[in-house]
Amino acid sequence: MAHNAPKILSSTEMSASEAKWITLKKIKYLDEDGKERLWECAERKTRKSTGVDAVAILAILKSKTNAFPVSTVVIEQYRPPIGKHIIEFPAGLIDEGETAEQTAIRELHEETGYKAEKVLQVSPVIVLQPGMTNANMKLVVLSVLLDDKMETPEPKLEVGEHIIVKVVELAKLKVELEDYDRKGFVVDARLSHFASGYDLANQLNLA
Repeated sequence: MAHNAPKILSSTEMSASEAKWITLKKIKYLDEDGKERLWECAERKTRKSTGVDAVAILAILKSKTNAFPVSTVVIEQYRPPIGKHIIEFPAGLIDEGETAEQTAIRELHEETGYKAEKVLQVSPVIVLQPGMTNANMKLVVLSVLLDDKMETPEPKLEVGEHIIVKVVELAKLKVELEDYDRKGFVVDARLSHFASGYDLANQLNLA
């Protein structure tokens, strides 16, 4: 098991020809006034024929005996672009020949060890930073039904992956994320938005 704290050793500019995963594009377009403009953006090189880059996974954990409150699973992971640990949904890139649902089931099992029993929802294609990149994804909601008490299966991580799995009660998710923020973690926007929406729905008795 690795015990070293990750850290940035250097950061230098890279040409698009050197990059394995992303490239830069210059977009020429006409705006609403008919004026020609330029826009710079980043694009993934890994997009497959589905036209969708990745999935984020909201796993709903329940017990057949109601042995624990309805919960979800989130992961801690170091992200070099910001030089900090992130708390986020499990996620992954869609492989050629896979659907978003298949990717979500596979990635959940690989990153957390949990096996989904069924797919509950699949979002339309969504984007996060359309002013900077055309990267997109789908949010897949999966049901994980356990026989009794909470289980903590072993993830099936690849070499070089360092992920810590955390199970959180849905009702306490927003508070847990606030605690992560105080500890110096950065909370992923999608997870933060979901937690805030869930909390607000409960406050307004909409859930």
